[in-house]
Amino acid sequence: MDAATVADGVRGQRRPIPIWLVIWAVALLLTAALYLFQQLWPWAVTYPEAWTVPLRFWVSDFMKWLINSFDLGLFTFKEFTRSIAWLLQWPLDFAGGLLASGFKLAWGEEAEWFIPRLSWLAVTAVVILIGYQSGGIRLALLVGGCFLYLVIFGQWDSAMVTLSSIVIAVPIGVVLGVFIGILGFRSRRAERLIVPILDLMQTVPVFAYLVPVLFLFGFGPVAAMVATIIYATPPMVRCAMLSLKQVPTEIVEFGQMVGCSRRQLLWKIQIPSARPTLMVGVNQVIMLSLNMVIIASMIGAGGLGFDVLSSLKRLRIGEGIEAGVAITVLAIALDRISQGFANRPPSEQRDRPDSFIARYPYTTIALGIVIITSLAGTFIEGLHTFPERLQVTTGTWWNDLVSWININFFDELEAIKTWLLLNVLIPVKRFLLVLPWLAVVGMVGLAGYQLGGWRLALFTGSLALFMAVTGNWEKSMISVYLCGISVIIAALIGIPIGIYSARHERAHRVVQVVVDTLQTLPSFVYLIPVVMLFRVGDFSAMIAVVAYALAPAIRYTDHGIRQIPPSLVEAGKAFGCSRRQMLWKVQLPIALPEIMLGINQVIMMALAMLVITALVGTRDLGQEVYIALTKADTGRGIVAGLCVAFIAMISDRLISAWAQRKKKEFGLA
Repeated sequence: MDAATVADGVRGQRRPIPIWLVIWAVALLLTAALYLFQQLWPWAVTYPEAWTVPLRFWVSDFMKWLINSFDLGLFTFKEFTRSIAWLLQWPLDFAGGLLASGFKLAWGEEAEWFIPRLSWLAVTAVVILIGYQSGGIRLALLVGGCFLYLVIFGQWDSAMVTLSSIVIAVPIGVVLGVFIGILGFRSRRAERLIVPILDLMQTVPVFAYLVPVLFLFGFGPVAAMVATIIYATPPMVRCAMLSLKQVPTEIVEFGQMVGCSRRQLLWKIQIPSARPTLMVGVNQVIMLSLNMVIIASMIGAGGLGFDVLSSLKRLRIGEGIEAGVAITVLAIALDRISQGFANRPPSEQRDRPDSFIARYPYTTIALGIVIITSLAGTFIEGLHTFPERLQVTTGTWWNDLVSWININFFDELEAIKTWLLLNVLIPVKRFLLVLPWLAVVGMVGLAGYQLGGWRLALFTGSLALFMAVTGNWEKSMISVYLCGISVIIAALIGIPIGIYSARHERAHRVVQVVVDTLQTLPSFVYLIPVVMLFRVGDFSAMIAVVAYALAPAIRYTDHGIRQIPPSLVEAGKAFGCSRRQMLWKVQLPIALPEIMLGINQVIMMALAMLVITALVGTRDLGQEVYIALTKADTGRGIVAGLCVAFIAMISDRLISAWAQRKKKEFGLA
């Protein structure tokens, strides 16, 4: 064999250079050229201020016109929104009087009759009964323990203020979500309109629409409840549309055969068949409503959210943690109850008894409990209001713990903070700020084209361009830098924990409890110890974001490895793979799309938390949104909020497209 033949064989074995690798290399070279020769094209590196579109001022002017000048004929738009607020005030006052404050009834000018609120014993007993009805004795003991925590740790009064808002906001959110979902299910055109709006509502920071809510509904508990409803309704809409689409066609055809009208088919067949998924939506509305209580306290909501916020302002770590844990405990109780009703099998159809007691036994027992405990509370004060002398607190212990850490480990903590700031955070921040905006927009569009074609390229490129033309490019890059570093750190911590959890059943059970706890803790709770230990700044924001966004990285990694088909695992064992080879050659490559979807969720949570970290001194889009709230600048808040939403939507579309492609390659889609 001559040398030419050997050379031809070697050349034949070489893999051709992937075309996309060449394209990306050219894109990076063009980016470097734009930066090095920025004197020639300064507009391509720094977006000219003269080109900025004054969208924030247009939005602010529109809101002022809407409030002050828009006339609906019989009344102005402001009168219309305030009328809605007045209507919502009635059920909110009733729930608040029942659970938190009691009722004052005036007879004439002087005579008053005061009806006290339900006692702690009555509410706890009724909740235990509801828990038993939905999930049996174990669930009854769990929710009873949760409400006893509120009593014993002195959080009862604030918790009942929060609960009174939740019991009104959740039904309204569920009903609105179901009706909008039905509209989207029945009309393809309506669905195409609804889905992008839902995407926007779930990615725009809630701070951004607190300002217009404040303008439209005024300051107070009603405005806070409206913001809660807006924030919590989108998952219900999605679940309603999805569940109705998943109703088996055989069931629908059977209803049509027996002569059901369109309305009867919906309410008698499709809605009952879709009940399990609808209850998942109800659960999500409950959890998001509780997640909103601290933010809602900024525009007039009281209760536990106000306690956490005031503790953060005063740096009272113990009080803040106790109030935050109280929100978590309340969330766990309501979450388990809603899940219990969702998983409960449908009751068999029987002849309805004539008497009310036989027809509604649990309702009868609950009324009996309320009457008996209310009468007992009039004679024994401790049965109505839990004695303060019997309450306990861990606030002093938490404060002492943080003080001890600061005294004994201040130098070590400061060294870690300084090293990360000088060697990681500041260099990455400077690098992103000097990147030419035109190159970044182009590369975002290029990534969209590679993963999803022209549609995705135009979508992602347009969203990136919006940040530049509205004058928010620099703050957007700071948000990307903080979010990016936090996501990388969360992935480096969460993915190994998820791998270990997936491969060890005992660890899996422990990790799931920890993850559930992390996801139910209010976001503001993470800020309190971080600020006490590291003070304000980008480093404190990063630590809080990592702690808040860590859970999805663990959960999706665990789930991704566990959902690998057993046949693939057996095939790997048959080929003689060791445990380590099985992980790196089989499990991780196949689970990678699922893990990336978890990273996508980490990004979403990190961006949501970044808006809140504006309270600890960041200079990103979150600060813009927070300043807009404090100054009631509607346009500034909405535009900055849209920029945050667009960052989230860009990452979501790119990662989802990549994950879908990988799943198809592995035959899992």
